[in-house]
Amino acid sequence: MADRKNKTFRFVIVGGGIAGVTCVEQLCSQIPSAEVALITASRYIKTVTNYKQVSKTLEEFDVAERPSSVLVEKFPNLTVIHSAVKSLHTQSHSVETADGRVFGYEKLCICGGGRPKLLTWDNPYVLGIRDTDSAQELQKQLSTAKRIIVVGNGGIALELVYEVVGCEVIWAVKDKAIGNTFFDAGAAQFLIPSLEGEKTERAAPCKRPRYTTEDPEPGASQTFTADKNARRHGSGPTEAGSALGPDWHDGIVLRGAQQVSRRVSLEYQCEVEKIFTSAELLNSPQQTPENEGSWPIYVKLTNGKTFGCDFVVSATGVVPNVEPFLHGNNFALADDGGLQVDDHMMTSEPDVYAAGDVCTACWEHSALWQQMRLWTQARQMGWYAGRCMAAHVLSESIEMDFCFELFSHITKFFNYKVVLLGKFNGQGLGADHELLLRCTKGQEYVKVVLSGGRMVGAVLIGETDLEETFENLILNQMDLTPYGEELLNPNIDIEDYFD
Repeated sequence: MADRKNKTFRFVIVGGGIAGVTCVEQLCSQIPSAEVALITASRYIKTVTNYKQVSKTLEEFDVAERPSSVLVEKFPNLTVIHSAVKSLHTQSHSVETADGRVFGYEKLCICGGGRPKLLTWDNPYVLGIRDTDSAQELQKQLSTAKRIIVVGNGGIALELVYEVVGCEVIWAVKDKAIGNTFFDAGAAQFLIPSLEGEKTERAAPCKRPRYTTEDPEPGASQTFTADKNARRHGSGPTEAGSALGPDWHDGIVLRGAQQVSRRVSLEYQCEVEKIFTSAELLNSPQQTPENEGSWPIYVKLTNGKTFGCDFVVSATGVVPNVEPFLHGNNFALADDGGLQVDDHMMTSEPDVYAAGDVCTACWEHSALWQQMRLWTQARQMGWYAGRCMAAHVLSESIEMDFCFELFSHITKFFNYKVVLLGKFNGQGLGADHELLLRCTKGQEYVKVVLSGGRMVGAVLIGETDLEETFENLILNQMDLTPYGEELLNPNIDIEDYFD
């Protein structure tokens, strides 16, 4: 393999998503004399735009899809190789691409991202949403659909259910509340009225709230309906590629064939037991459910209910895309299937680094940080991996980046700004924590997680303007016991308190 290398580069990065592109930008600008190669299957890459450092650790940015030529114009020392990776040979320091070429490297960074955990791979009525192509396919299929079933409870499921109009949505979640990855049942209850109101450009208080503080029973359902519609029109990007941007539904018309604006039925604490075609259902002892009519596909849930629909959207998360890199190598894998990386983003194979969804952070984490496969972390890891690779070839020492001190993430759900800080769901704290809550229906939801009198996490939904103050209180670990409940008193300007 070593004999027939087409070319050897100082740095090779695999993957044109946010982690890979950020790593490339970092290396090309830090060592302009080094030859750098980006290997990506798509002609389009994901780049960070409108980057804004909101506070010490919080950052906001958009993700744009651009032709890879944009990067080459910016960095003369960069070569983009358009091909998938067929195999990696860590001993000979070489990568073979699907079109048969072989490239050598001094240092390699794997940024292969994640691939969707599809319910089934061989059913044309089951769609996974992962890249621009699959989002376009969803738009096409939706235009003639009257009912779809969405399975999953992560970010894409949350956004999809809110964005779809003109089509009945049955939403199957395995948890007791929606958005389990991001927030607790209280925050879920705060957001749920948004599903029954008209979809607006700005979050408005809901006029017909249906609040419940009890957990839904296993197999319980809730239905939310809105009668009018409001939807932006536009057209989305067209090329396939790595994962979607955080605003993937902007400019894609997610409209079904019905006149109704939104009708969402939630099925809690259940998963998909079986998927039938209409022919299989006719030939099975299982009877077609009453009032279900004739549909191309039927889904039986573990709560015993069966629903017919036009198609199923499988939005059950991603698994690290490690497959092409494993054969013949000795990578240590984490329990979640990711490539284990240390505090310099190095894998167990010499001179091979990894960043983004494909890797699992296996260093000893700060008490206030956890890995979540999110855009912000893909950018941070790609940037830090590039810095580490450059430092190693220049024989410089490098400190762990500050962004790994405190978990922080800004996003938008149901048109509300959502800020997550630290151990925002009390992750890993057991019973040793207390919560302070403040909620103004339709406006804001504030939750603070305290442990030993010190703030260790927070969830902020709405325009609270508390993120910077809370970030400082979490980072400086000040004892807040004297303040008690007053900490969230809306009549006290907390920023003045701690200036």
